[in-house]
Parts: sequence; structure tokens; C-alpha cells
Amino acid sequence: MFIETETTPNPATLKFLPGREVMAEGTREFTSPEDAAASPLAEALFDLGDVTGVFFGHGFISVTAAPGVEWPGLKPQVVSILLDHFVSEAPLFRQSGNGITVPPESEDADLGDDPADADIIAQIKDLIETRVRPAVANDGGDIVYRGFREGVVYLSMQGACSGCPSSSATLKHGIESLLKHYVPEVSEVRAA
Repeated sequence: MFIETETTPNPATLKFLPGREVMAEGTREFTSPEDAAASPLAEALFDLGDVTGVFFGHGFISVTAAPGVEWPGLKPQVVSILLDHFVSEAPLFRQSGNGITVPPESEDADLGDDPADADIIAQIKDLIETRVRPAVANDGGDIVYRGFREGVVYLSMQGACSGCPSSSATLKHGIESLLKHYVPEVSEVRAA
């Protein structure tokens, strides 16, 4: 087995491509060792001590190094853990009483939507799903819709994108411009 790596716009994050499916659907972000307890793979990566974030996408894993940690020293350790995991065909998540489950992402950041805005929200979600998420996934991250209120769209950046120096520019100039162009009711995009 061979695991490819790609740089991301976030210099602290590398994208690892195992050449096979990681998550059948959805994504999952781990931002602490406590979060990582749900996944043997994420837990093993955090156990290295130099990792501050792990993100599972469809065909990749993004790993964020702690401040001051250099990738030339950390990368071989991460690749070794990934190889062990995929070669042994270990489960991505710990088993519950009913089998393997994917723990849900926290919904705490969802702002709720006004039912009167349902058509606008559907347009926003469709644009995010078809135009924004594929581009963000190429950079080792994801973007999650959190709400729409009074013309403002609230989005959450995950994976390589969450700590990226250019994430605010991506939100403001890229995504905001796209949404304003196609959905005139959108006046602004903010990080949630």
C-alpha cells in the first residue's frame, strides 16, 4: 500500500491519501484527544503528541501539526500509523452496542433557520454542496452550513481550512461573492 501526501493552503496541515475510501459519507473532524477517543485512528494520531487536529474526508485524512512542529519529522510517523490502520483493515470508529457507529458532529453551532427563508436556504445549501464543498475538499477540509439570518450566511470551516491563514479570505471573497451572485438575498458570509 502507498499513501500519497499533498500540501494544503494551511502550512500546518497535510492531506494524506490512502488510495481508498476513508468515510463512505459525510466528514468528521477531531480537534482534541477527547474527541479522538471515538476513533482508534484519530486517537493514535493524537497520541503522537504533535497533532492538534485530524479530519476524515471521503478519500483522505488531513492532519494538523502543533505549532512549532516540522512536517519532515512528523510525516513518517503519521504515514506509519495510517499504513498500520489501513493494512490491518481496522474500523475507523469504535463499536457501540449495535455495531460500528459514526459519532455525530456537534450541532451546537447551528443557528436555526426561519421557515420563511426555506427557498433561499435551499439555494444556499445547493451552491455550497455543488460548488464550494468539492473545492474545499481538494484543500483537505470541509465547510458546513450553520444558518441564515437577515441576509447573513453562517458557515463553519473544518479540517485544513479551519486554521488556514487564508480561510477568512476564502469566506469573504470566494464564497461570499459566489453566494451573492446567485442568491441576491445574501448580504454577507460569516464564520460560525
